[in-house]
Amino acid sequence: MSLQNTPSGERIHISLFGCRNAGKSSLINALTGQSLAIVSDHKGTTTDPVSKAMELLPLGPVLLTDTPGLDDVGELGALRVEKTRQVLNRTDIALLVIDAEQGMRREDKELLTLLREKKLPRLVVMNQCDKMPQGAARQYEGEEKALWVSAATGENIHELKEAIAAMRPDAARERHIVADLLSPEDVVVLVTPIDESAPKGRLILPQQQTIRDILEAGAISVVTRETELPKTLHSLREPPRMVITDSQAFAKVSKDTPRSIPLTSFSILFARYKGNLAGAVQGVKALEGLRDGDKVLISEGCTHHRQCNDIGTVKLPNWIRQKTGVEPEFVFTSGGEFPLDLTPYRLIVHCGGCMLNEREMQSRAARAAEQGVPMTNYGILIAYMTGILERSVEPFPEIAALL
Repeated sequence: MSLQNTPSGERIHISLFGCRNAGKSSLINALTGQSLAIVSDHKGTTTDPVSKAMELLPLGPVLLTDTPGLDDVGELGALRVEKTRQVLNRTDIALLVIDAEQGMRREDKELLTLLREKKLPRLVVMNQCDKMPQGAARQYEGEEKALWVSAATGENIHELKEAIAAMRPDAARERHIVADLLSPEDVVVLVTPIDESAPKGRLILPQQQTIRDILEAGAISVVTRETELPKTLHSLREPPRMVITDSQAFAKVSKDTPRSIPLTSFSILFARYKGNLAGAVQGVKALEGLRDGDKVLISEGCTHHRQCNDIGTVKLPNWIRQKTGVEPEFVFTSGGEFPLDLTPYRLIVHCGGCMLNEREMQSRAARAAEQGVPMTNYGILIAYMTGILERSVEPFPEIAALL
């Protein structure tokens, strides 16, 4: 991931839904001015959700997702429709695309009901209006705003972009990884281990984003490895405002950082940034109740290449075994894969979610809560197992009060 690129987790997710041949793919191409999606007169050309990161003015960085038709048929079609519905969990703005000539169908109405239940910002797009008989009335009966467009002729495409921009979610709410805890010229020490799991030649995404957030606060970031941390702290004229570490180095960093200096981890900061920190702190207590054979789901939001000593599939299971003295059954998921039915699991351990947007992370946490399954976070779990959880959440008094 380049420092110049906006991560997908930070982009506004715009998803297009509708029946086959409603012109979703054509509409994406019209919105972007590029031939990003395959267009065909044959029904069902789009067989899986397809996402494309790009700039969509006047909105800015977005992730556009084209989905299979809601009216897909057969056993395979049903699976595709289910994939389409799963896209709702990461959608910030939903466009329900209707064939203007055919009008709204049963599947469209069902999805519209679901969009209302999820309280998703939404817009009904009556597409292909150029195919309507000349002089035909443009009517839509519904409470949602509807816009009549033609992907083929470009009619009202500019107006559609403006309407989408007006629905920008949480435009007034500022979110920060750590900047809200800092004052200008504060010094923050970032501990970034360089081991076999570190990408060669670059920092991992949470480290990049945290550095950027610190700079935007007018503060100063000092980056070091855990092996050089003692000398780094000694070389500073004044104690830093905070030390932030990769969770894997928590134990050593805690030992080398004076107790008077606030300490936390990238993973914990991202749980806070995505809005799941309180639930993750409460969920970690389920570790004590694990028994032999209990299922533990370890889920990562990205699909990186697994190393021989991978944090999710190797280190965490080993540390859990050592801490609890039991042998759970571990299940692993990555990327967009996250079970609908979580009831078989005794505990869910999720990564910080830097590659997932806020809506998807909160959707996963809400699903776990609804099904009564505790869900925690890599950093919180490691802090708990090393006995420093209270210290690691002290920078967030409202969270510390939960312990």
